[in-house]
Amino acid sequence: MSDMQVNQLMAQMRALAARSNIENIAPPTTVNETNKPEFGDLLKNSINKVNDLQQTSGALSTAFETGTSDVNLVDVMIAKEKAGIAFQAMTQVRNKMVSAYEEVMRMAI
Repeated sequence: MSDMQVNQLMAQMRALAARSNIENIAPPTTVNETNKPEFGDLLKNSINKVNDLQQTSGALSTAFETGTSDVNLVDVMIAKEKAGIAFQAMTQVRNKMVSAYEEVMRMAI
C-alpha cells in the first residue's frame, strides 16, 4: 500500500470510530489464548531446525570425507540440499519480516 492509501484508510477508520464511539467498547476476548504458540517461539524453533539441518549436513560431510563406510555421497548431497533450501527459505522469511517492519514504521499514526 502506498502512503496515500494508508493515510486515506486511517482517516476513514477514524471517522467511523468517531461516528460509532467505538473507543469506549472493550475489545473482544479470545478463547484458548494459552494454546496458541507465540510468534517468537515459532521463529526460534524454525531457526533451531535450520541450524540442526546445517549441523547434520556438516557432520555427514565430515564423515564422508574421513571415509566412514556407512555414509554415502547421496546422503551427503541430500543433506546439503536440505540445509541449503531451509537456509534460503529462512532468509526469505527474514527479508519479508524486515520489509513488513519497515512498512509499519513508515505508517503515520
